[in-house]
Amino acid sequence: MATIIDGKQLALEIRSQVRLDVVKLVEKYGKIPHLTVILIGEDPASQTYVSGKEKACQYAGIKSSIIHKDDSISEMELLNLIDDLNANNDVDGILLQLPIPKHLDADKIISKILPEKDVDGFTPINVAKLAMGHPGLVPCTPLGIMRLLEKYHIEIEGKHCVVIGRSQIVGKPMASLLLKANGTVTVCHSRTKELNKVAQLGDILVVAIGKPNLVDKTYIKEGAVVIDVGTSRVDGKLTGDVFFESAKEKAGFITPVPGGVGPMTIACLLENTLTCYRYLRGEKQ
Repeated sequence: MATIIDGKQLALEIRSQVRLDVVKLVEKYGKIPHLTVILIGEDPASQTYVSGKEKACQYAGIKSSIIHKDDSISEMELLNLIDDLNANNDVDGILLQLPIPKHLDADKIISKILPEKDVDGFTPINVAKLAMGHPGLVPCTPLGIMRLLEKYHIEIEGKHCVVIGRSQIVGKPMASLLLKANGTVTVCHSRTKELNKVAQLGDILVVAIGKPNLVDKTYIKEGAVVIDVGTSRVDGKLTGDVFFESAKEKAGFITPVPGGVGPMTIACLLENTLTCYRYLRGEKQ
């Protein structure tokens, strides 16, 4: 039976450390770190996520502002808003809550965010730094996964790592981080043939494809580490991409949903906010 990887506990440890770091940074620089979230429209899931981020900031002593705009906002208005936030010395981190309405070009808008204030690590500059193995801001979910692997002393070097999913938010940055840690990485996606057979090669299997309960024990190598990034609502219940009850029979380690990767994403957002704060004051990572 698999060891359950507890994301809640590690996230709590990180959040507590961030809280201590905030006190020291305020003493040093005389200013509270400030994260601004841009929320567009009335999507219930986005509103829930933003509320969770706001509560986490409050706990850590980070100032949190939410700019809520109607989903009819024009692209120019949104770009001008980001320009204003970039120029505002009181704002240390900027987060555009995704998804955004289809009439807005997400890539163009994210590119407008100052790389030093990009808490999500999504701007082209930060994406390039990660791909090149240079220090920079890293997307929160992959960063959280790396912290979990480290916490549970899971060796990456020399291991075959299979990532199912190729999004800019999880799949691609996850592959880059695993490569940087000297893993041998295979990236799969919805068009991969015989996906279950490719997945079985993974000593570490990261699943982020957005299909609930897709991965059962037939996808899993005996004793593999299984990281489930999926979050879908099935009959009102939060469900991962991994069929947990089946997978835990074969995996060596496994993250639950909820309580695995999710809490780590918000914890690493807090860490990234402090990284932005330090960058803007001339500190190097």
